[in-house]
Amino acid sequence: MMMNALQLNIQQLIWLAGVGQVALALGSLAIPTVLNWKVELAKPQPLIGQMFWTYAGYIFVINICFGLLSVFDYRELTNGSRLAMLVTGFIAAYWISRVLIQFLYFDRTNFPIGKWHKLGEVALVAAFVFFGLVYCGVCYLNYIQLS
Repeated sequence: MMMNALQLNIQQLIWLAGVGQVALALGSLAIPTVLNWKVELAKPQPLIGQMFWTYAGYIFVINICFGLLSVFDYRELTNGSRLAMLVTGFIAAYWISRVLIQFLYFDRTNFPIGKWHKLGEVALVAAFVFFGLVYCGVCYLNYIQLS
């Protein structure tokens, strides 16, 4: 009974994280305008700009896919299978690494300033942490079920 209630709650969190990831991906479509990528990416060689857009596209697709997987198949992500454990572990590692990159790698000297930019950063980091915690918890739940 306890495991069923826990699974139901964690499935709701997975669904919410999925909606959040889709929203994040769709919201990220405004980033090129907000950060003036057209001007900034005209400075390096064309290949660098093309690679940058390719990586941005991959990240967009991954975020959309993680979100859609979580919205439409949250039950399978908690079924206690090895695949569910590995997939949720991968998603957790993805979001946790994003938080670490934010604070340990990014050069923050040129971050946009202002109240709205700061609020946006806080909201984004909170979302990244939420995603990481949800999928860590799900990965652990799957691991326990495997044992």
